[in-house]
Amino acid sequence: MVVQRHGRPGARGSGALAVTVALVGSLVGTTAVTGCAAPEDPGPPADPALAVRNAPDALTKAGTSKASTSMEMASGGTRVTIRGEGGYDFRRRTGRLQVVLPKDPAGTSEHRPITELLTPGALYMKNRGAGVPADKWVRVDTTGLDDGNLVTGGATDPAAAAELLRGVRQVTYVGEVELAGVKVSHYRGVADIAHAARLASPQVRGALAAAAKGFAKDTVPFDAYLDGEGRLRKVRHQFSFSNQGRTVAVASTTLLYGFGVPVEVTLPDRRDIYAGKIKA
Repeated sequence: MVVQRHGRPGARGSGALAVTVALVGSLVGTTAVTGCAAPEDPGPPADPALAVRNAPDALTKAGTSKASTSMEMASGGTRVTIRGEGGYDFRRRTGRLQVVLPKDPAGTSEHRPITELLTPGALYMKNRGAGVPADKWVRVDTTGLDDGNLVTGGATDPAAAAELLRGVRQVTYVGEVELAGVKVSHYRGVADIAHAARLASPQVRGALAAAAKGFAKDTVPFDAYLDGEGRLRKVRHQFSFSNQGRTVAVASTTLLYGFGVPVEVTLPDRRDIYAGKIKA
């Protein structure tokens, strides 16, 4: 059961990636399964673009899945990786992830995992740090973020990652490969964020529309892997943006597996949401 109680956002995005920069903190500045029954083997598609555009619908039909995320950020020779694990409900467009920040420059971990709740139009984070009390949640309006939460939370919302493929402008069928014991079709191409926003489901449309306005480039290179039922098993997007005069390259990867598992997301009470200013 998904219980949604939405409080007022404590803060909105004040730049393309204020929240992500805060999550990674000084690191950027100082250092460098199992699923359900195996689907049918995929085959060469008659229309690669149509196959990719239909992937979000196949996920909605599947209902839920486990999810693993990885976000690699590179700037000025420095590279950090943020990882997440959890589950996602593609019908309700809600999910829960435990996001693990990189170790500090000394090689020891000083960061508690961040719990993220993904919902249509909002991102909730606990253990956010940066002046937020440990027992409080931060609520961010994703339709007000310059990147629509494709990058800000340190993990791309799985629904947004899939819906972005609706904006495919050019795509090539690379071939058949094996991914975690499942044969999948590999596609490589470029998606248009603004076009994807116009075609996306209503729950995701606002965030993608914000991203279309916030990114310097409206096109996003991608690699997508679909199984025999057309479900997205893996997608890797490559984003780039400017932050304080530096160009930051981001490779966001989402893995989906364990389709049909229960996914429960309970949103925090209004009194548990931090109302102060977030340090960037």
